[in-house]
Amino acid sequence: MAQDRREPADHAPRERDVPPGDVPSGEVPSGEVPSGELSYSSLLDLPLSSDLNHIGEQLHALARAQSTLQELLQAVMNITGELELPTVLRRIVRTAMDLVGARYGAMGVLDAEGRLLDEFIPLGLSAKELADLGGVELPRGKGLLGHLIRHPEPLRVEDISRHPESAGFPAGHPPMRSLLGVAISVRGRIYGNLYLSNRKDGQPFDRHDEGVIRALASTAGVAIENARLYQQARHSAEQFQRLLLPRLPDLRPFAAGAAYRPASAPAAVGGDWYDAMLLPDGACAAVIGDVVGHDLQAAADMSQIRSMLRALYFDWNIPPSSSLTRLDRIMHALEDAPVATALLARLEPAESTWRLRWSSAGHPPPLLVLPDGRVRYLDTEPGIPLGVAADLPRPDYCQVVPVDSTVVLFTDGLVESPGQPLDRGLDALAATASRHARRTPEELCRILADHHPSDGHDDMAVIALRTPALRGYGRA
Repeated sequence: MAQDRREPADHAPRERDVPPGDVPSGEVPSGEVPSGELSYSSLLDLPLSSDLNHIGEQLHALARAQSTLQELLQAVMNITGELELPTVLRRIVRTAMDLVGARYGAMGVLDAEGRLLDEFIPLGLSAKELADLGGVELPRGKGLLGHLIRHPEPLRVEDISRHPESAGFPAGHPPMRSLLGVAISVRGRIYGNLYLSNRKDGQPFDRHDEGVIRALASTAGVAIENARLYQQARHSAEQFQRLLLPRLPDLRPFAAGAAYRPASAPAAVGGDWYDAMLLPDGACAAVIGDVVGHDLQAAADMSQIRSMLRALYFDWNIPPSSSLTRLDRIMHALEDAPVATALLARLEPAESTWRLRWSSAGHPPPLLVLPDGRVRYLDTEPGIPLGVAADLPRPDYCQVVPVDSTVVLFTDGLVESPGQPLDRGLDALAATASRHARRTPEELCRILADHHPSDGHDDMAVIALRTPALRGYGRA
């Protein structure tokens, strides 16, 4: 009798290993998930079923999951590619809204004690809705928002008005029915909460939406931490550079002012500097410069060059060009010598007026602001930057400057914008200086730095000197 070689039938579905992950709380076991309520993580382990309707639903859910995964990956790249904290927070909210099709979204940032909302960033409101909310104080963390603060677990509410902890909405607030809230933690501490309201298709938020937003929230915490670290490093670097810049000494009878602004991106430090001092012969020397680079090394090089040049131009018996030439030769003797532009100028009394003498090492020209508001650039050959060719001759230039005129020296970060003609920035700077010609030099520098025509992606420095009445000054 032949032996039966058939194996026993086994129709039971095999369990598959599920990759470790954060499974949303309250997940329904496989085989019992109602339609439309598949959790995000469970989609990676769809159960087999002989029920054709369930198979169709599962295939639909799988297609939805694949599409969402692609969107989530793109969202992660968008969020983590930004380092400015305000931009990061708004991008997180906008990305969450797009991922689940929400009409409204907001980020609530907790205060230092973690009890109330210190900042609230709403998105999705139309111009009319914003106008209707004019004068309404931003939420501080009551009602359902407070519930999520006290209980930082994902919160899904189908009808906000029916929730026992709902505090209602202020007058003028747009109607909101459904809510999905997820806490965002940074280094194990709750940083804030992400709120979404009203899916555009009119359906309540489901577990798939919750899973997607929880996955986004974990990435958002990393992006926020990166932005905070970048902000701290940027602030420290900016403080470092400001410490390297001098406080202008007492230059009376000259009136003087200066201003510095760090670059907005990609780094906050650079090599821009200014300096000024009175000379033994009654003249006043001023310098403006810019070391190539945007990092701490550029800032350190700037400090070294500024100190050397200050010692050189204190020797008032030599013209500005000689000081720059001597500095250039010293720089060439240094290892890994930097490249820099600079303009050294001195205002000295001459008969019944003032005389400006200057020499440029590849730097933008001085701007002369006359007492009546007329302005003009003292355009000359800019010369060769420092650190390029120490043996090339450097010319000096001279210009008569009336009493009560202002000489403005600035770096190119004040006027340059990529893709735009340099003349456009120079004309705009001159127009601003003309409008504010009667301001004190300190006020003028602040205005020029705050209302510059450049794109702000380079650090900038500006210094201004105003010529006093002579009255025998410097004639002893």
